Amino acid sequence: MTEIKPGYAALRDGAAWLDLSARAKIRVTGDDRARLLHAMSTNHVERLKPGQGCYAFFLNAQGRILADANILCFADHFLLDTEPELRVKLFEHLDRYIIADDVALDDETDRVATIALEGPESGAVLEKLAPIPEAPFDHVEWDAIAVARISSTSSPGFFLFLPFESKREMVGRLESAGAMGATAEDARIVRLEHGRPRYGDEISEKNLVQETGQLHAVNFNKGCYLGQEIVERVRSQAKLHRILRRLEIDTQNPPAAGAKTEEAEIASAAFSPALGKTIALAYVRTQFADPGTKFKIGDAPAMVAEPSN
Repeated sequence: MTEIKPGYAALRDGAAWLDLSARAKIRVTGDDRARLLHAMSTNHVERLKPGQGCYAFFLNAQGRILADANILCFADHFLLDTEPELRVKLFEHLDRYIIADDVALDDETDRVATIALEGPESGAVLEKLAPIPEAPFDHVEWDAIAVARISSTSSPGFFLFLPFESKREMVGRLESAGAMGATAEDARIVRLEHGRPRYGDEISEKNLVQETGQLHAVNFNKGCYLGQEIVERVRSQAKLHRILRRLEIDTQNPPAAGAKTEEAEIASAAFSPALGKTIALAYVRTQFADPGTKFKIGDAPAMVAEPSN
């Protein structure tokens, strides 16, 4: 029987904390900050009010995805929270388009720690300590901490942005309230179980927006933004050749990233101790992408899974 690690179990069924401090944090200030971010991203930044936020893509002129970010609106600035690999890339991309705008960028990654609290019981644990933001990407300020309803795994969860010197104390408080520490590999397996893609693993500059299936990152009624023409062309012509799907594969040996069949190309895969099979995110040709569709990955039976909640 496969061993189920405590941190993995906590992310699936309880509450676990993750140290995500390596995630990049870019502070955006200036009177034109909302206008610039609105014109550079796929979501409707200009209508955000302090305490609200959204998830968005940043595209190039060919409509390919250069980066993604959680965008949080504060009274006097925006905070962009993104993957560690995108720290320099996103900063330089935005900086390149600041010409006559009243906008300033500040890389706060080394000053602001990020602790995630995720799992079905994360809200019950956090409410012992802090106010709870209501809607996805909402955030509240608590002492010197910003608490945002964001999850890295698609389990219910929160990100806590706090000074680096307060990180150890916060971890102790979370553990005293009932949270358990989890590893990056624990989180990777759970996010794959939930079908949650990560930029750098399953999303890259090769991808068009619609291929990722992450349409909550896009507002189709906003004004012009970089790359919009391609996004609209794909939508209007309905010509999508492949789409990211979650697969369940009857094997304990996950296929390597890049493994291809006639039907699909594996982006990431891992063995799920809870399911007793491999789960994967793969770019599946649209004619094979309906849930329940079956084919083989190597010699192993595979099935396109229903979207995970």
